[in-house]
Amino acid sequence: MKKTVLSGIRPTGNLHLGNYFGAVRSFVKMQHDYNCFFFIADIHSLTTHPTPENLQAGVKQVLAEYLACGIDPDVATIYIQSDVPEVTELYTYLNMNAYLGELERTTSFKDKARQQPDNVNAGLLTYPVLMAADIIIHKANFVPVGKDQEQNLEMARKFAKRFNHMYNHRVFPMPKPYTFDGKDMVKVPGLDGSGKMGKSEGNGIYLYEDPADIRKKVMRAVTDSGPTQPNQKKPEPIENLFTLMKIVSSPDVVAFFDEQYNNCAIRYGDMKKQLAEDIISFTSPIRERILEIRDNDAYLAKVASEGAERARVSARKTLDEVRKVMGIKRLF
Repeated sequence: MKKTVLSGIRPTGNLHLGNYFGAVRSFVKMQHDYNCFFFIADIHSLTTHPTPENLQAGVKQVLAEYLACGIDPDVATIYIQSDVPEVTELYTYLNMNAYLGELERTTSFKDKARQQPDNVNAGLLTYPVLMAADIIIHKANFVPVGKDQEQNLEMARKFAKRFNHMYNHRVFPMPKPYTFDGKDMVKVPGLDGSGKMGKSEGNGIYLYEDPADIRKKVMRAVTDSGPTQPNQKKPEPIENLFTLMKIVSSPDVVAFFDEQYNNCAIRYGDMKKQLAEDIISFTSPIRERILEIRDNDAYLAKVASEGAERARVSARKTLDEVRKVMGIKRLF
């Protein structure tokens, strides 16, 4: 029997190259080996008070992007969080056994409270509880998480264990963090000369991005005055450009500019022009597919509806078990 993997997707922003060569490409492979649930976390995003228009547009865009990247709705279950009301029911039950002190101590809550002191809402405080409900309602065995979410996964394990102990039934398995194979994961650097590509850093190239914008961004990428000695070590901003080129360009193109660098003859303007065109060549088919899917409301509605129904079958089965052990049932 296949193990179950669950991953949530926030409907904010667009996928960039770092996302694609990181988790998304791994998800596409994973869906054939595991029982995968991918959900768009629109309820989670309400903690930031998006407008209805922005929320709906974000959900639609993210759904189209993941489908365009290769998530197959006939293989994996992809759904919108708010389409599965069983999640919020379980969230309510788990909240009864989540304590103020432990929620206030979570790093994510403290960080958000500092970042938005005028909007420290209950949803932020109980974010780990809702995340736990998302995970354990499908009895997920594995959850791919980044460093910023590791504590929330530990909280999910804590709530699952506490529920099992409190009601003396092993309803929930203990979800474990999913570690991607290093061979499948590529760390994509940003265009600002350091670190990795990310939304918050503003240094990304997005799969949906217009070619003209890609050219502008790449031409503004950080460089230096050039090498002064043959075969000298590349500084981080330059090494990052070569790393990007190795990801999207052909080996002969990379070899040409590497040789130019080692001979102190490199022209960064030429290198960046080539890099921009190679990024455009890589992203254009995905961008076209995103546009095609995003404009097909009937297809998106079908995917969301069928995904929600499959998710609800799984969720209802768990919730029936939860209600039974808690003693919540119809008396008449």
